[in-house]
Amino acid sequence: MTKINYGKDLKKICFEELDKRHADFKISLYADGLRQGDFFRLMISGYLEKDERIISFIEEYRAYKSIQSKDKRAKTEKLRTKGLAIKSKFALDKGEIENIFDIIAKENPEL
Repeated sequence: MTKINYGKDLKKICFEELDKRHADFKISLYADGLRQGDFFRLMISGYLEKDERIISFIEEYRAYKSIQSKDKRAKTEKLRTKGLAIKSKFALDKGEIENIFDIIAKENPEL
């Protein structure tokens, strides 16, 4: 069986912004002692790990820009809240979930 190297290759994420806003962004990052890559890695990491501050910001933005319907946003929030409750109920944090997958991999190496 071939071992997959998934999750180890670096990928670029690009988008366009006006030159003035880009310059302002770079200046603000410099003042905070950050680089562009640092900033975006922090944001992506926070989003993927469901950091409440970032999720809250995104929810506010979606409401402000009317992205998706109110019903869809409410359903998403309800599912997210339900997921947090289940996670809390079973005390599953990221480390414990990774341990579960490690145990499964040890017991079933053919998977």
